[in-house]
Amino acid sequence: MKSQRQEQFKEREQQIIAVAETLLLENQNFTLDEIAKELDLAKGTLYKHFASKNELLMHLVIDNEQKVLELSQQYHQDINEYVPRYMLYHLLMPKKTIILHQIEEQLTMTASQTSLDFEHLYQIRQQRILAIRDMVEAYLKQVNYDISIRDYSSYVWSLTFGACLLLNSSYYQRSIGSRKKLINLYINQALIFPKIQINTDNFWDSETL
Repeated sequence: MKSQRQEQFKEREQQIIAVAETLLLENQNFTLDEIAKELDLAKGTLYKHFASKNELLMHLVIDNEQKVLELSQQYHQDINEYVPRYMLYHLLMPKKTIILHQIEEQLTMTASQTSLDFEHLYQIRQQRILAIRDMVEAYLKQVNYDISIRDYSSYVWSLTFGACLLLNSSYYQRSIGSRKKLINLYINQALIFPKIQINTDNFWDSETL
């Protein structure tokens, strides 16, 4: 049974995470001092939860990935329900999706792999692949399309992330048509395979492969 102190610690940590996410969407260059000020916390108290800003950012990335895993585990039986829910999770919050992806890339390039919990992040991703594996495999057999489960998942992600970039662009906001129709088009595209496949072998430059 958790003690009152443990409960308070966990509650405070959730408050820190919530404030960090809000500040992140406003300005990626936020500081831990800003979080401490927002929550009226001593910096020493904040550091008991997160030793650095990078550690906090990594936690935000992992927390988001955990939510995607839970979604995948919940809707792992019907691809026509899973894909729309997976994509909408990201497309309804395009700015958050883009920023978290950028943060992960930055941390991968600049932070020590041993100082941050990359292993935990990759384990969650592996669990997600395992959760949807049978469903995707059955679907690919049904549509008779020769592509691996990982490649199909990457295809869905590329459509999703590309759509997030468009939906979050200031230019698109000025020339927007029907946001809902565009999102529906992207989702349907992820579930449609071309009946006629063009052989692109002749278009590849063999010297660059």
